[in-house]
Amino acid sequence: MKIAIISGKGGTGKSTITSALTAIAQDVIAVDCDVDAANLYLIFHPTEETTIPFSTSSHAVVNAEDCIGCSTCSDACHFGAIECIDGLAVVDERACEGCQLCTRICPTQAIHMEASKDSYIYIGNFRYGKMVRARLTPGEENSGMLVTQLRKKAEETAKEKGDSLLLLDGPPGIGCPVIASITGVDKVVVVCEPSLSGIADMKRACQLASSQEIPIYLIINKCDLDQENSDSVRAWAAEKQYPVIAMLPFESDMVAAQMQAKTIMEYAPQSICSNELRKAFKQLTLS
Repeated sequence: MKIAIISGKGGTGKSTITSALTAIAQDVIAVDCDVDAANLYLIFHPTEETTIPFSTSSHAVVNAEDCIGCSTCSDACHFGAIECIDGLAVVDERACEGCQLCTRICPTQAIHMEASKDSYIYIGNFRYGKMVRARLTPGEENSGMLVTQLRKKAEETAKEKGDSLLLLDGPPGIGCPVIASITGVDKVVVVCEPSLSGIADMKRACQLASSQEIPIYLIINKCDLDQENSDSVRAWAAEKQYPVIAMLPFESDMVAAQMQAKTIMEYAPQSICSNELRKAFKQLTLS
């Protein structure tokens, strides 16, 4: 079974809830699909047994021995990524868009393209099974593609290990990385906070999951901070027939657990939130 946890916006407690569900599951493949800012590993401290480079783009590289300093490439570059300095073409990797025009027009074929290899997928062990995560180099594109490759590696790992449960901690928002995170999963859990922006983004996340005909479950986090908005979410969910599987109050134990790099299940196993999340996990896995 593949269960994705998403939120529509950042800061709702999605990763905290994912970590708690992971602790309840005990033996699981945990997948952090937030490749721009992965943080699930901060709680679990997984090993890095396998490191896989991921190329998101390519940039021009000049062979100094073949370059004649003719300025053909710098004159033609639409992005201002090449400059001739002291008779040698010099590439600004940050400005290069990888269009390959310079490689085609260089009279001495002194320029070639090299793939960027600063983004990585990591696979390792942690106390509840295997974790698969990734790091996208700041400023790089194709985060949706990286999430797709991340999920592929996670599913291969699950097949090798013989596990049936994958928990995917999705990125915030409703863009390509989120779509890549939820495509083909069995269930989606949308975590919502009872604020106007939280509710608006929750509805957009539900709309995205609904467009893929994925069963949707809701968890309202910090529900007691605005009871009126929490009641509004429950009423809307009932109308849409989306089960609200947990109502989590604001608990200082949640913050304290994170400060000690623990899940709420480990730090305060008999807290209200822990008991609510146990019931939520049972409903998710048995329904």
